[in-house]
Amino acid sequence: MNKRKILIVDDNPKIVDLVRLYLEKDGYRVLVAYDGLTALELARQKQPDLIVLDLLLPGMDGLDVCRVLRAESEVPIIMLTAKTTEEDKLVGLELGADDYVTKPFSPRELVARIRAVLRRAGKEAAPGPAEISFADLVIDRRSHEVRMKGELVPLTPTEFRLLEVLAEEPGRAFTRLELLDRVFGYDFEGFERTVDVHIKNLRKKIEPDPKQPIYIKTVYGVGYKFGED
Repeated sequence: MNKRKILIVDDNPKIVDLVRLYLEKDGYRVLVAYDGLTALELARQKQPDLIVLDLLLPGMDGLDVCRVLRAESEVPIIMLTAKTTEEDKLVGLELGADDYVTKPFSPRELVARIRAVLRRAGKEAAPGPAEISFADLVIDRRSHEVRMKGELVPLTPTEFRLLEVLAEEPGRAFTRLELLDRVFGYDFEGFERTVDVHIKNLRKKIEPDPKQPIYIKTVYGVGYKFGED
């Protein structure tokens, strides 16, 4: 039993009860909130390991909750959205969510996504060198920390994994589909612009000038590469 704490935030009690049932069966401790303000209070008090956050909430909506949480912590967030357009799905990612699940969803799929995001948030170092350094950037794979000129850079689990994958093979051009596969796993039914949003967020955090990146470079017509020309 892993006993990691998951906070479920949704104003639909039936969805909350169903997700809680599946998560408790899988060995998680479950916290619940039915509105945004309660969710923020619980997140601050209980420090959950991951938050499942609905977009449409009474009082304070999910996007505002996500915005506030991201200003305070890097807790993994999976957004729940009933909206189906590409733009709607990307909004949560732009605010720093790690993943999204579209309603109606399979509880089994959500639990699988939760496991995958928690794996990315884990402290297990992947095979290879313990540290990757390039210019002023140091990626510490043991502690899951990134430093720029010695200063800690707060990254979400997804941002860290994306940077790690690129930095493991500097100079190699990765397609967006390859990055989706490496970062999210083969079962992630996302779309390629998901990668673009995470790259944009990552550049804001690590690039001296995000418009003229020196770490994560665009390879036009292909995807992205790290560092070397």
